[in-house]
Amino acid sequence: MKTGDLVELAARNLRESVLRNSLTTVGISVGVASLVAMLSLGIGLQHLASSRLKKSGLFDSIYVTSGRRRRGPDRAKQPKAPPPPLDETARQKMAKFDDVAEVYPDIRFPAELRLSETGSGGTTTAARGDAATSSSTQQAGMPQEFQLISALPMSARQLETFDNMKGKYFSSPSAAEVILQADEAKSLSDKPDELIGKDIVLRYASRHLLNDNDANSAAASEYGAASELSVYAVAPKQRTLRVVGVVEERADAGLRGAGGGGAYVPLELAEELQPMQMTQVRLAGDRDPLANSYAALVVRVNRSSELEKVEDKVKQLGYNTFSLLDATRGLRRFFAILDLFLGIFGSLALAVASLGIINTLVMSILERRREIGIMKAIGASDGDVQKLFFAEAGAMGILGGSLGVLLGWIIGRVINAGTRFYMMHEQQFRPDDVWLVPLWLVLGAIGFSIIVSLIAGLYPAARAARLDPVQALRYD
Repeated sequence: MKTGDLVELAARNLRESVLRNSLTTVGISVGVASLVAMLSLGIGLQHLASSRLKKSGLFDSIYVTSGRRRRGPDRAKQPKAPPPPLDETARQKMAKFDDVAEVYPDIRFPAELRLSETGSGGTTTAARGDAATSSSTQQAGMPQEFQLISALPMSARQLETFDNMKGKYFSSPSAAEVILQADEAKSLSDKPDELIGKDIVLRYASRHLLNDNDANSAAASEYGAASELSVYAVAPKQRTLRVVGVVEERADAGLRGAGGGGAYVPLELAEELQPMQMTQVRLAGDRDPLANSYAALVVRVNRSSELEKVEDKVKQLGYNTFSLLDATRGLRRFFAILDLFLGIFGSLALAVASLGIINTLVMSILERRREIGIMKAIGASDGDVQKLFFAEAGAMGILGGSLGVLLGWIIGRVINAGTRFYMMHEQQFRPDDVWLVPLWLVLGAIGFSIIVSLIAGLYPAARAARLDPVQALRYD
């Protein structure tokens, strides 16, 4: 039987029982729609999570810390050789790795912020707590009331945090400027937006190197003889900065593990200030061979796909690393399981629809027994009869799959619009799309519908092919 004749016969047979075939096709479309709607929700959530991680700047970053020996009962089990220092030499070495975009130190330090009374360049401040400090705080060189200040490179401008910031980003890497987090801005003024363009005074503790050769030569260390160890002292300092922006969310939470800062300054400015960081409090005055090292480095790669390779290279240098790679592995596993379950539940409706296809084609056999008998009497083979019923089942699968994709798309749009409305008006969150229908899902859903329809047509086609033409012609 020619292909044209096969298509013409299949189309004619489908038109003869319009209502029954239409209901069967609608059943297929509902099954495909449920499959598309559920999978598009899982895909949309996965895309949202991935895009937010990439936009946050954490997805392509590696947090590097020194492989320092731990203090405690496990010291004896650790290697006696000192770990490599996480200093400028190590920073430049990591920067030369392939696919590394930049390497910058993680600088976070406590400081006190006060409004300046005399404007730009002045040092007089409005009272925000007594300047006097407790004896223990004075010894550490810290203000009594302080916020955590974080240093950011110019590349951090692409972070999602700064998309809707009020004001602008830093004008240069060493500009005497500061961006305030909204909570800190509110603590400085009842009208935080009006702080933009004003000056504030940053009071912080600065570390200074002392030339104490006698003390150094007499010092002893857990790493052996300490012949050229550095001794540091801490002194309070202050610097006037111009407020250039206010952000709602914290820009440096997540990868660094200790929450975000209350204010942000340019990276080169922070290096110039030489503040005593949170991790260096114990090292102030401690004769430690790693006291002049960075607390941590952040290695940012050009492509997230190269993250694991770069991380392995950093580990080979003897440093500890952390990235979101391990966390995303678990996340991808979770979404794979979620998509599997959503696909299974969505396919149940399609499985039920396949029963409708079987019922429709079996009824068609009973109604067309004489027609099948005539076809076989004039030379049609069993294969031709099977192809005819397969063509009818495939046609219902194609039409039902196409309508199902359209219906699933509509359902997804409604769910997405309702979710955005709820997030924006009820939860006061920024609305995000939680639904996505990629092209591969559209083609896959239609293809799956055709396959299910053809499988459902196996039994009716085989039953029709087995009909005895003599008995079929005698059927009335």
